[in-house]
Amino acid sequence: MSAHRSRRSWALVRLGAALLAAGALTALPATAPASAVTPTISQVSVAYDQPGDEPADHRRGLARGNLLSYNDFHGAIDPPGGSGATVLGTPAGGIEYLATSLRQLRARAAAEGRRSLTVGAGDLIGATPLVSAAFHDEPTIELMDLVGLDISSVGNHEFDEGVAELLRLTRGGCHPVDGCADGDGFDGARFTYLAANTVRRTDQRPILPPVAVRQVDGVMVGFVGITLRGTAGIVNPAGVKDVAFLDEAATANRHAARLRRLGVKALVLLLHEGGAQNATPGGPDPGVSDCADFAGPVVDIVRNLVPEFGLVVSGHTHRYYTCALDNAAGHRTVVTSAGSNGQIVTDIDIAVDQRTRRFARIDARNEIVVNGVPDGGGGWQTSAPGVYLRDPARVDPAAKRLADKYRTAVAPLANRVVGTVTADITRVAGANGESPLGDVIADAQLAYTKAAGAQLALMNPGGIRASIGFNDTAGGEVPGQVTYGEAFTVQPFNNLVVTQTLTGAQLKAVLEQQFVGYTGQTAQRILQVSAGARYRYDTARPPGDRVSSLTLDGAPVDPATRYRVTVNDYLANGGDGFSLFTGGTDRVVAPGFDVDALTAYLGGQSPVAPGPADRITKVG
Repeated sequence: MSAHRSRRSWALVRLGAALLAAGALTALPATAPASAVTPTISQVSVAYDQPGDEPADHRRGLARGNLLSYNDFHGAIDPPGGSGATVLGTPAGGIEYLATSLRQLRARAAAEGRRSLTVGAGDLIGATPLVSAAFHDEPTIELMDLVGLDISSVGNHEFDEGVAELLRLTRGGCHPVDGCADGDGFDGARFTYLAANTVRRTDQRPILPPVAVRQVDGVMVGFVGITLRGTAGIVNPAGVKDVAFLDEAATANRHAARLRRLGVKALVLLLHEGGAQNATPGGPDPGVSDCADFAGPVVDIVRNLVPEFGLVVSGHTHRYYTCALDNAAGHRTVVTSAGSNGQIVTDIDIAVDQRTRRFARIDARNEIVVNGVPDGGGGWQTSAPGVYLRDPARVDPAAKRLADKYRTAVAPLANRVVGTVTADITRVAGANGESPLGDVIADAQLAYTKAAGAQLALMNPGGIRASIGFNDTAGGEVPGQVTYGEAFTVQPFNNLVVTQTLTGAQLKAVLEQQFVGYTGQTAQRILQVSAGARYRYDTARPPGDRVSSLTLDGAPVDPATRYRVTVNDYLANGGDGFSLFTGGTDRVVAPGFDVDALTAYLGGQSPVAPGPADRITKVG
């Protein structure tokens, strides 16, 4: 998902202790899970008959295997809470439950004579809760190894702390500044990270291996790992200034040609980019199995892939689907995604023709990682509204032991109450692009930087990673109380808070840069604004002339007047395509990080009410 770089507040750690030719497509209907017995939520089957081959039932033999995949884990060691606690009404997620689901799916595959490989599609780390973030995401890397991950592409969040830190997490060794905070060293990832399209500017060589080849029942299957080419625009530019992110399809096809020359003709693309359907509220959408009303960058990427890529395991959009899209040859490529936060695993059975060494069949199913206790009536047992009981029979003991090590270390900090709220404060934006939580965060940053002369603050919506729930009580607090861990989950990047001077004309231009087509902006991102600032926008007007009626404390913003504007340093450095912020002058960096601004506001203004979300007016 769109976000930005992370710079951890490491003083906190010390308080705690880290397919190939035209084929027949059969789309099966999605099934909503009424209980733990029916966890499949989408599935697709594609059979391939190569031109000139014998009919499928007369093939000389098939090599059979199984892939288990997930994506966008984001260090979700604990089961997600609040509105994200369930998938289609089923409580899901948590590392000890993910480990159990993977073990059970491997056992099912083995009973059918298939050996399993476990693969990922990026964003395993970054934008993580405190239990992982407080230890430089080392806990997540160690747990990915423990649950049996074999190969993963990198995602944009793997670059949250820059290339050098990603390489350390891959290769091992203690953090260069903070050491090994858990006291027992760090060996790095045993699984293989792939980064085919992330290349050094100096020599165009990938920073990590571009491909991996694994034997499946005697036949070689190739894996190419790629992140979205727009990564540089959604992470802090400082961390990736020495690398380039190449076109996804062109890079994948180039490596496919090399693998083909080596006789590897069944290829899997692990792609940190994705798509989405037009969802049906309140239930499963048939589109998750047939790509109905499907859109997003993955569509064009697959359309340009050579047909050797019979399977694309995708991510980034946090949606789940198992369906098929047309590739460059006009044939079908299976495309999957497992949502996010380890709440779904995609179970993929593959068959490869031993003669042609091409895919003969692919069957993919999305399975929920259930963590709840059925209540016997088609629902789930709870201890309070929305708080689900966990099923001890589904706990993997080894995963729990390792996770508990870090949970225990970080608990005193994570469970500290920092303030109170009057109600849920959601990050969900209205039609105008403004959210109640966006207002609160902007207000918090304005209050935090008044000493630097701040007159208004602006917050990027991609940096708000969770809502604040009134009834979220995972740390033992009472309803309405907010813990440091909850605040950190909202703002997990530890960006600095920067106040700088912009003229009124520069401020207006920055707001125009919220919209596609103006000074290189590629996605619409509505900045959240602090109290006292108001403006209107009309997307029907041409780029550069969409913002009007910009006022501050009731007075029109004067193009020639200088204003003190607070943003996080991700924005100040041009993140999310806001390159015009780099023209600010007289920067002052506040002590601490953005999460410190939020916790100070929650404490000083308690109880905090949801923001009004009425500071921005959408005209058209």
